[in-house]
Amino acid sequence: MMSERLREGRLKAGLTQVEAARRLGVSQPYLSQLEKGERPVTAELARAAAELYRLPATALPMPESSPGDVDPQRLARQLAGLGYPGFAHLRPLKANPAAVVLGCLMQQDLEVRLAEALPWVLLAYPDLDWSWLVRHAKLHDLQNRLGFLVALARNVATAQPQFGGALGPLSSVEEQLERARLVREDTLCRESMPAAERHWLQKARSPLARHWNVLSGLTADQLSYAA
Repeated sequence: MMSERLREGRLKAGLTQVEAARRLGVSQPYLSQLEKGERPVTAELARAAAELYRLPATALPMPESSPGDVDPQRLARQLAGLGYPGFAHLRPLKANPAAVVLGCLMQQDLEVRLAEALPWVLLAYPDLDWSWLVRHAKLHDLQNRLGFLVALARNVATAQPQFGGALGPLSSVEEQLERARLVREDTLCRESMPAAERHWLQKARSPLARHWNVLSGLTADQLSYAA
């Protein structure tokens, strides 16, 4: 719960309620109520607390509604905010990793460089809110897209020791998504793909993409961080 994270984060930061409340711009009694779960934590305050307490990105609030079309530059900045090396040159924008992944998956046409970053997010944040992400992916019939990315990330984790800590969570989520795999064919966020390319990918895609009924040429060995 966010209330528990607020209290734990404050204690780890070595701040009293009075000190934290002053720096957050709220009263001590109000902060006390927030930490007890007696009042809802607003997204603005959650972001301020996450910055003050230096909480991980997984502690940032989720969007109140599922994102629609999102500016690609905004998505790239969010990925930069998560630490993705490919966008290190951009001004970072803080966001919850689960929300960033869902925002990308919901795009009708996602830039290839953004899609290639998504397995990295799953590898770098194995403790993200998987239940929220899987639930919302299913809600929008995106479980095949997510399952394909999870499987790609698991392959990388198997081969790269630095990502070994993500192997367990990824395998567990992959099994969960396997049970919800759709027969309907999908793309990896490239709905405007020409018919000729669709036809080619139906034959040339990897066994993993075929298993997840995703028309994509993306493979683990194409990912720069998998080398």
